[in-house]
Amino acid sequence: MDGSVDRRGFLKSLAAVTAAGVFDIVPTFAAGNDVSPAALPRWRGFTLLDKSVTSGSDIAFREMDFAWIAEWGFNFVRVPLSYRCWSDPQNWRQLREGALKQIDQAVEFGRRYGIHVSLCFHRAPGHSADHAAGEPLSLWTDAEALEACAYHWRHFAQRYRDVPNTAVSFNLLNEPAMKSSGELLDDLTYQRIVTALVAAIREESPARLIIADGLLWGSMPVPALAGLGIAQSAHTFDPIELTHWKADWVAGSSNWPEPTWPLPVAPETVAGRRRQYEQQRRVFANNPIMQRMLADLDPAKEWNRDRIQRQLIRPWQELRGMGVGVHFGGIGAYRYTPHDVTLRWMRDVLGFYRQAGFGWATWDFRGPLGILNSERADVGYDDFHGQKLDRAMLELLRAS
Repeated sequence: MDGSVDRRGFLKSLAAVTAAGVFDIVPTFAAGNDVSPAALPRWRGFTLLDKSVTSGSDIAFREMDFAWIAEWGFNFVRVPLSYRCWSDPQNWRQLREGALKQIDQAVEFGRRYGIHVSLCFHRAPGHSADHAAGEPLSLWTDAEALEACAYHWRHFAQRYRDVPNTAVSFNLLNEPAMKSSGELLDDLTYQRIVTALVAAIREESPARLIIADGLLWGSMPVPALAGLGIAQSAHTFDPIELTHWKADWVAGSSNWPEPTWPLPVAPETVAGRRRQYEQQRRVFANNPIMQRMLADLDPAKEWNRDRIQRQLIRPWQELRGMGVGVHFGGIGAYRYTPHDVTLRWMRDVLGFYRQAGFGWATWDFRGPLGILNSERADVGYDDFHGQKLDRAMLELLRAS
C-alpha cells in the first residue's frame, strides 16, 4: 500500500466526513453477510500479548497457542498491538514489513484453526493506556496524531481487505479513558476520532467489522457511536480492589486489604467514589445510559452478583437494544488475588455473560492473569507440554 495521503487532503476528507454525518459511512451488509456489527457471535477466548508492547517487534506468534485454544473449544483471540512494533513515532509513515508479516501469520493461524482474530491498537499514534512510554502527540487533540492513526488503520484495511469478517475484525483503540492528565475523555471527542478512523478503514474495506472499546477503560457504553454501524467492546475489571490487588502499575494497591468475594466496600473509599461519579455525571451529561447507571449506583454498596448485574451487564444490554453488537474483550484478575476468590468472581461474571448471550475474552492467555504460567502461589498447576496450566480456571472457562 502506498498510503500517501497528504496532510491537507486528509484534513479535508476528515472535515467532509464530519459535515456529512456519521450515517454516510455506515456500510450496507447484504443478506447472509458473514458477521453483522449489530449482532456479534458469542465468541469466547483469550488475549495474545506478543506484540502489545514495543519489545514484541521481533516476536512471532506461536501456532501452538492457536492449536491449544481451538482444542479446548474456544474460537476467539484478541490481539493487542503496539504500532511501534512496525513503525516509529518519529517517522510514522515508515512500515516495517517483517513485523507486519508476523501479524499476517497470526491471522493465518486463526483461519487455520477456526479462531476469529480481533486486531486491536493497544498503542496507537497519540494513544496508549500503557503509560510506560509517552507519545509525542495526543490522538485526542493533535491532527497529526489522528492522521497517523488513520494512515495505519488504512494500511491494515487494505492488507486484510480480502479476509472475511468471520476471520478478522478491527478493534480500534484499547481502553480509551483520559484526554489528558486528570481530564476524562468525553463522548463527543471520542466520537470525532472514531468517526475519522472508521472512514479511513472503509475507504479500503467498506464492510470490515469494526469494534470500538467503551470509554472509562472499556467500562462505559458509548451511544454516540451507535450510528456508525460498528460494534463495541466492554472490559470487566471491577471491582479494581479485587482484580488489581498488589498490581505494581496501580499506585497504592499493595496497601489494599486482601480481597474476598463478595467484596465489602471500605468506608474510607466511599467519599472518593462519590466525587468520581459526580465528575462522570458532568463529563458524560449527553450519555443517557451512563446517566441512568450513575443514578442507580450506591458507592457504599458491597460488590456482589447484584452489583455486577446492575453496573457491569445491564448498561451493555441497553446498548445492544440500540442495535449495537457487544463483546466483552477483557476479563481477569492479577495473580496475587487469591485463586478461590478469582474463580468465584469469574464464575459470577461469566455466568451473567452467558445468560445475556455475550461473548468474551480473558486478559490474558500466558501470564499473570491467564491460564498458562500465571505464577500464582496458591495453584497446583498441571504440566501441559512444559507449560504451567491452571486447570481449574480452564475448566471454568470451558463451561462458560
